[in-house]
Formats: sequence, C-alpha cells, structure tokens
Amino acid sequence: APREGDDDYQTEQFAFVEEQNENSEEVIDWLKFTESRTERREDAKRRGRGRRNLLVVALVLAVLGGAGYLWAGDRLPFLSGGADEEEGEVVAESRDVIILHLRETSGDTTSTVLLVANETTGEATTLLLPNSLVVSPDGGTTTLGQAVQDEGAASVRDAVGTLLGAEIKGTWRLDTPYLENLVDLVGGVPVDSATPVPVDDEEPVVEAGEQTLDGRRAITYSVYRADDEPQSAQLDRFAQVMAGVLGKMPTSEESSRQVVENLAQIADPSLSEGELGASLAQLAVMAQDGSHTSIVLPVEEDGTVSDETADSVVMAVLGGAVSNADMSGNPRIAVRDASGSESAGESVGIALVNGGWTVVDSKKADAVAASEVRYGAEPFRETALEVARTLGIPEDQVTEADTPGNADVAVFIGEDYAD
Repeated sequence: APREGDDDYQTEQFAFVEEQNENSEEVIDWLKFTESRTERREDAKRRGRGRRNLLVVALVLAVLGGAGYLWAGDRLPFLSGGADEEEGEVVAESRDVIILHLRETSGDTTSTVLLVANETTGEATTLLLPNSLVVSPDGGTTTLGQAVQDEGAASVRDAVGTLLGAEIKGTWRLDTPYLENLVDLVGGVPVDSATPVPVDDEEPVVEAGEQTLDGRRAITYSVYRADDEPQSAQLDRFAQVMAGVLGKMPTSEESSRQVVENLAQIADPSLSEGELGASLAQLAVMAQDGSHTSIVLPVEEDGTVSDETADSVVMAVLGGAVSNADMSGNPRIAVRDASGSESAGESVGIALVNGGWTVVDSKKADAVAASEVRYGAEPFRETALEVARTLGIPEDQVTEADTPGNADVAVFIGEDYAD
C-alpha cells in the first residue's frame, strides 16, 4: 500500500471509464444542421447568380434587338441617315462621268459634252462645254476647242477634270460617220428644231418643228451653225441628238455593248467597249425614266467660269470646284486664216507656239489681201508688235481693234503671207 505522503501512483490504480455525454447527439445534430444550412445558402447564392445572369442576357438581347430595329430603319442618331438628314448634312454623291468629243471629218467643227450619270440621285445630265472654255492641257493654256484639235485625248480629259474638279472616267471620240451609224442603229432620233437647217444654200435638210432624223440628217443637225449664231445654239442641237440616242438606247449592259461594238470604231484606251456600253445603258435607264437634262456651261468672255457658275452648275452637276487657269502671265493669241491657203493657219500657229506664245484659237476666215495683227487694249500693243515681228508682218499692220473674247491679240493672215 502506498505510504502516506507518497505522490507516486501506479497505473493500475486508475480506471478509465467511457462516459456517455447526454448532449452528444444534440451536438451532432447541430453540426449537421449547420452544414445543411451552409449548403442551402450556397445553393441559394448559385441560383441567385444564375437568375442575374439570365436577366443580364435578356437585357443585352433586348438592347441588341432594339438597336437592330433602329439601324434597319436608319434611325440611329450617330449614323448617317435619319438624324444627319434632319440636320441637313450633305451626303456624298457617286457619279459616272464620260467626256464626249464630236468631230466633223469633213470640216473643223468640234463639240464637247460631259455625260454625267448621278448614281445617287438617279439623274442624268449632258453638260455642254463651249469651245471658248479656257483649259490647261500639257501643251499649255489654250481653249477647249483648240485643245481637242491639237492635244491628246488624255491631256484634254485631265485638263477638263482639273478645271471643273471632276473625276472623268474616260473619253469617247465620236467622229461624224460613227454618229450617223449610232443614230441609225437606234432607229432614228426625235428632235424639235427651232429653225430650218440649210446646207450650202440648198433646201433645208431639217425642217422647223418636231420630227425624227435618220443618221445623215442627224449629222447635219448636230454640226450646223449659222454665221450669226453663238456656239451654244449648235451645242443645243447636238444635245438634242444625244438625248434622242439615250432615249432609244438599250437599257441592258449586254445589249448596249453590242450597239457600241456594231459602231466598229476604235475605242479610246481609257474606255473599253464594255465600259462604254455599261455607262450608256445606265444613262439610258435614267433618260427613259424622264430623269435627263441638258445644260450649257456658262463661260465668261475671257473663257473662264464665274464663281456663280461654279457654285451652281458645276457643284450641282459634277460636285466639283472650279480652278480657272491663270491667264494673267501669258497673253492669249487667236489666229484667223484669211489667206485662202490650206496650211498657212497651221504654220502660223506652230511659229507662235515655238516662239513661246499661247495660241487659244485658230479658225478659217473670209479671204483678205493684207495680213493684220490686232490688239484689244493698249496694254497688249507691245505684245502685238512682238507677234508681228515673230511672223514677219510689218509693224504698220498692227492696229487696235476688236479681238475674240478669249484672246488678247488676234492675227489675221492675208493673201500676202508667205508660209
């Protein structure tokens, strides 16, 4: 037996009894309840997140659907369309532009027009360009009529495009025999002639009034110009013929191309037969829908385009901005061949160009015996004297007199001039 006061104990002195805790079941139940509640909370959170996600998706789909509806109706304020149009903003217009030169094979008549198809508005316009229009092709500043005779097609096309601020797709050179074929291919053209059109004092080929012209008479009508008529009258007649052609041209590209091919003309490199056919078909659709007009480009006496014309006609028809040639530094010379010679006018023009002058015009005139150099105003007197010296014309044959509106000095070559 242990001694009193002895703190050492033996193992067998203790008995370990497993006590039953009457609350242990309750603790287990509490733990299970707590765990179940936590899981339920997590499930609830997951379900809540799911519902929120579905709601967000639904809202996104609703927004996208509404935006799509507004876009389809062109009602979105930040896109071109409804709001912009209400504010009056100008929408860029798409145009197809061809420059057309009519050239008389039996004479020196040239006529130039721009065939404009506004693809945005569905309107076609024939813009008539007077020969007195001042342009600046590669050969220097001159008139459109002279440039068509002296310069290449590309040079003239670029010069007109630069002047009027327009992109011209290609050149169509239509010599009078091809115009005759074209009119006959479409079955004749209707015109309304203000006056009879005579030829060499014979009976009028084209009577006054409404009528349909075949190819031969269409040529006569297109190139004729009376002595007292402005060129705009002749251009108007040509415009009537072209309007008649567009009114009868096939409206399908394939059929229109076949008409062009049947002309059997050599196409300009800038405009193939297929491209020309497609452009004419497009113009024909507009013309036959009643959306075609012909307009003469107003030109000032000095051959320039006024600001008013630039703001109205040029901007409305071509969407362009005019850049008139600077004529202040180089006097303009016009040549009138009254010598009765076939080559005098050409040789005088060459001599003047080689001498550094700008020849803006060269035409035949009624024969006169003595050559003459005219200047329109005193500031050009010295220029006229130098021109006379260049050509070997006596200085006493230099006078102050009227000159053509597009020229500062005019040279009249008489029968006394030796080439």
